[in-house]
Amino acid sequence: MKRKVFFTFYIFACLVIAIAQELDDEVTIDTVDYFPYESPQPSDQSKVYFSEHFDNPADFEKKWTKSEAKKENIEEDIAKYDGLWELEPPQKHALKGDLGLVLKSRAKHSAISALLDKPFIFKDKPLIVQYEVMLQDGQECGGAYLKLLTGISNNSNLKEFHDKTPYSIMFGPDKCGGDNKVHFIFKHKNPKNGSIEEKHCERPKERVDEALSDKLPHLYTLILRPDNTFDILIDRKTVKSGSLLEDFSPPVNPPAEIEDPTDKKPSDWDEREKIPDPNVVKPDDWDEDAPPQIVDESAVMPEGWLEHQPAHIPDPKAKKPEDWDTEMDGEWEAPLIENPICADAPGCGKWEPPLISNPLYKGKWRAPLIENPNYKGKWRPRKIPNPDYFEDKKPFEMQPITAVGFELWSISRDILFDNLIITEETDVAEDWASATFDIKRQKITSQSASVMEKVANFTNQYPYLWAVYILMLAVPVVVLIYVCQRKGDVKPEAEKKKTDEPTKDEEEPLAKATISELHDDEVEEETPENEEVDVEKNSDPDSEEDNEAVENEPAEGEGTRKRKVRKE
Repeated sequence: MKRKVFFTFYIFACLVIAIAQELDDEVTIDTVDYFPYESPQPSDQSKVYFSEHFDNPADFEKKWTKSEAKKENIEEDIAKYDGLWELEPPQKHALKGDLGLVLKSRAKHSAISALLDKPFIFKDKPLIVQYEVMLQDGQECGGAYLKLLTGISNNSNLKEFHDKTPYSIMFGPDKCGGDNKVHFIFKHKNPKNGSIEEKHCERPKERVDEALSDKLPHLYTLILRPDNTFDILIDRKTVKSGSLLEDFSPPVNPPAEIEDPTDKKPSDWDEREKIPDPNVVKPDDWDEDAPPQIVDESAVMPEGWLEHQPAHIPDPKAKKPEDWDTEMDGEWEAPLIENPICADAPGCGKWEPPLISNPLYKGKWRAPLIENPNYKGKWRPRKIPNPDYFEDKKPFEMQPITAVGFELWSISRDILFDNLIITEETDVAEDWASATFDIKRQKITSQSASVMEKVANFTNQYPYLWAVYILMLAVPVVVLIYVCQRKGDVKPEAEKKKTDEPTKDEEEPLAKATISELHDDEVEEETPENEEVDVEKNSDPDSEEDNEAVENEPAEGEGTRKRKVRKE
């Protein structure tokens, strides 16, 4: 039976290995033949202000400038923008020929930027910013956002790129601990006094945690329109929509009225809605000093209570540590354990009656509340016209964008950026993503497909495998049932030894002895003194020597040879 089971499982194992190899061949064909990559080109260059796929190191060196600046008001050894930037393929799911811009350093200030092909003027065309981010090492704390810079006209300006460099828009993911967000910040110029103020977009209602934790490439898209509306998308899914006039803090336009800072609340202003009833007095029998609980005078000590035994005693097995210093640690005392004598008793130690609720307890007396006849409502300062009020109906018209850059600090390294495009046409951005991001995700989906999905797809091609799967599941069940039945039929060895019933192996040699050789319970055997012949030695029916010994025993009357049979 064991050989049959082993042979069956061997056949099934061979089938499983063959299927796995076939599935592996299928995956290899998909990833090589069905995911070719070519460096993308914008479908309409006239609609593009900047595009970068990072696949050409020579063009990258000409186009991008690493910052040589220092941060202000910070220690010299950490003030430099000395983070390392490299062009590398992704660590996982790489397409042949596809490179990305990788921030290699951790816990360093890093900045790199490039001039736009042509400035973007905020007038009558929408702005679409799109790029990929892959947090290859995860992200503990740091950003992966970009800045759309303003006022930069040449590469020498880019060498001084730092955190104070003017920008019009900051966009992209940021994470620190459990705080996950996608920034959309724009700089607004006050039309009344010319001051610049940051406006922060409200958080998306959609969760963005997965994009910042799964170590896969994600596509971030910002669409900003001349009518002040915007959309933020992650992997082509909208996570936030709104208006520059309504969804930012602080708001673009200040309120027309503000509270008068010189207005003060009158001294007789009563804000209490209800007051204690002045016509109600405390009853004479109201005792405010009565305790909420009193001792139960009717309680008696339970029978068997060991009042003279402590509830806890020093552990007799405890020993003072060898390194115990009495001067430093004080006198050593064994730890306390529960008194074993008290285990079966209702209690030990001094007995005290329990506490019960005091029927006379009423607490502090308070008069019932009534409506306040002098209530005037909540006081608020009066409103006055806002001297700083203005109304900007076109916050979209920001400072022109002339460059794009990454100015970052991150605890994690190996942040990869790829396929950055700035355009005025959504179709151009869609085509760009189709040629880059979509191919990556298709490959990742193919490689990440579960084993069950691969088996199901493979089985659809070869339906006869369903019979194999059924047998693979059925055989272990049948074997298990068979083993359980065998165990139920055979008595355990320990159970056999508890009875005087002879076993099968003990019965067979006895059966071969003639009845005439056995006399009652004992028959003396003519053998050397104190020597006993153990019948159990002949218990193996397959032993030739034992069988011959039994067959050659003399029959009755042939000699005086006697046998002593031992009972178990």
